[in-house]
Amino acid sequence: MGPKRPKKLSVSTAVLAAGAVSLLTLGGCSSEDAGDRAAGERASGSAAGGRSPAVPKPTEPARTGPAPASVPSVREWKPVRGPAWKPSKFTRVVADPAGPLADEARLLAKELDVPFAKGPARTGDVRLSLDRGLKTGREGYVMDSRGGQVKIAGTDHAGVFYGTRTLLQSVRARGGVADGVVHDKPDRPQRGLMLDIARKHFGAGWIEDRIREMGDLKLNQLQLHISDDQAFRVESSSHPEVVSDPHLTKAQVRRIVRLAESRHIDVIPEIDSPGHLGAVIKAHPEIQLRNAAGRPTEGAVDISDPRAAKIVDDLLREYADLFPGKYAHLGGDEYLALAQRDPEASYPGLAAKAREEFGRDARVQDLATDWLNDRAAAVREKGKTPQAWNDGIHAGGVVRAQHDRQVAYWTGREPGERSPESYLREGWKLINLNDEFLYYVLGEPNNFTYPTGRRIYDEWTPAVLRGTKPVPKSLSGPEHIPGGRFAVWCDRSGAQTQEQVAAGIRPPLRATAQKLWDPGKPAMSWEDFKRLGERAS
Repeated sequence: MGPKRPKKLSVSTAVLAAGAVSLLTLGGCSSEDAGDRAAGERASGSAAGGRSPAVPKPTEPARTGPAPASVPSVREWKPVRGPAWKPSKFTRVVADPAGPLADEARLLAKELDVPFAKGPARTGDVRLSLDRGLKTGREGYVMDSRGGQVKIAGTDHAGVFYGTRTLLQSVRARGGVADGVVHDKPDRPQRGLMLDIARKHFGAGWIEDRIREMGDLKLNQLQLHISDDQAFRVESSSHPEVVSDPHLTKAQVRRIVRLAESRHIDVIPEIDSPGHLGAVIKAHPEIQLRNAAGRPTEGAVDISDPRAAKIVDDLLREYADLFPGKYAHLGGDEYLALAQRDPEASYPGLAAKAREEFGRDARVQDLATDWLNDRAAAVREKGKTPQAWNDGIHAGGVVRAQHDRQVAYWTGREPGERSPESYLREGWKLINLNDEFLYYVLGEPNNFTYPTGRRIYDEWTPAVLRGTKPVPKSLSGPEHIPGGRFAVWCDRSGAQTQEQVAAGIRPPLRATAQKLWDPGKPAMSWEDFKRLGERAS
């Protein structure tokens, strides 16, 4: 009897029907079957349906198996009766060696420890292809495992790559995949990790290991916070005097960017201004902001001084070429002049410049808004989409923030705080970095605690931008909130080693990846999900 017609199951139904993932095994994929299968492979074979006479058809019993074991979980699974697929001595990864998927095919072949071949595909193989007619979007894919072969197709390289991640993780966790068809795509287009490399130096190799983990989790953005009061961590030719030791060389950054591109990850540089520039000020004390009493303001540059603007723009333009991705992050947060009860009285020089430039009703916040508008223009000229922290986008004022940027929403603690709804109703796109759930702050200062994967998995979604309450459903879709990032901040850099940071962020980063790919209520318990992540990595 031939295979039954596929029965469409949502992933939650499929997983629940099959039981906890940690207890599932694939029919025909156990080690006890290996000897019988090898004997069958030697004894039989057919050229029909693309099979080579030297490559036999599968002989395991036909049965219906579970959805592939992957993090994040696949969103739609249609199981069919069949013997399942697992790598064998006959397996190859098939794609055109001169075609657009050659890199994805070579990587998967290396990971599975099988040959890369130009085809045609046969029984036992994994075939990668592009299909512009699929309704999966750029990052979606279809994975079809039937007839002893796995076919992964997408409309773009990224989708096919994510399909290979699903296959690879399932092989790691269970040895293979059951027969069936996966239709999968992300809910949010921006899914990432933010890493503070300014206050704590992370070696290039450590960052590259995180990129490999991110690729497997289908995360597509790595934001590097390069500058802060403590240090400036990337080599610069325009201003070598501001660079701290240790730091990343440009050669190391280029290797990081190449690796990230191979995993379809956009590396986003952040040069935070006009605050958090202490390392730059150390080399250029003439641009430091001073209050009415003449005392220097920590980390803050004088935004009325054109010399400060030139230095920051030089760096922004230089790194726009070093980091060739779509986005550049401008910072904009925690400018201490605006943290005063009366900024105009505390900083009369800034107040006078604001009135000179923008009229008698202008305030210091107008000068700060104009500063960030100008920095956004600098990266726009280099083809970048600017992003900035929410406390750099001020309400009201004579000068308004230009809508040429996306807002990274992290807090509601700042002076003059604004709710996420206020930004959304003004038409801003918000990237979710909710400090209640997604902030891993070394040393746990200022009432921060290390986030747990369980809490993210059970309680957080992209709609929960501040605190624990989601924004209204009408404002919570991807067109309003394109995604989010898990953030590692190194306020007390010695609190953890690089190895401890890697281990500490692993479970919450997996949970973040799951909820950005599919924000719905997960089918698995946290404990089952956690065990799956460990087996699939």
